[in-house]
Amino acid sequence: MKVSNVSNLVRQYFTAYETKNKKTLDVLLSENFQFNSPVDDHINKKAYLQRCWPSSKHIQAYDIQNLLADGNEAVIRYECWLKSGTSYRNMEYFKIVGDKIEEIDVYFGYDLRKEFFSSAEGGNDG
Repeated sequence: MKVSNVSNLVRQYFTAYETKNKKTLDVLLSENFQFNSPVDDHINKKAYLQRCWPSSKHIQAYDIQNLLADGNEAVIRYECWLKSGTSYRNMEYFKIVGDKIEEIDVYFGYDLRKEFFSSAEGGNDG
């Protein structure tokens, strides 16, 4: 697959979340789709749509900072802006087969800032 097609599929995936278009997302994901994250171990398409899609209601926009594609794979780094005004950053790996997304691996952590600062100051929150 051309690199531009891989990049376009990845961008369409994020646009589906921004526009709350579940039908587009469903079409983009292959029937053999697998999703992995620190809290999800190889869940299938049905489980992914049940578990992950509902979060779309909180998403305002994605700021794609890097999108690197090679062959049928892509890695993306982005900042996601929520309707609440807060944001978070993630990196994701995409594997494309044909014209469908076959696999996504998400790499994220959790916010250590509050824990770090409260323990560094002897347990104070402030």
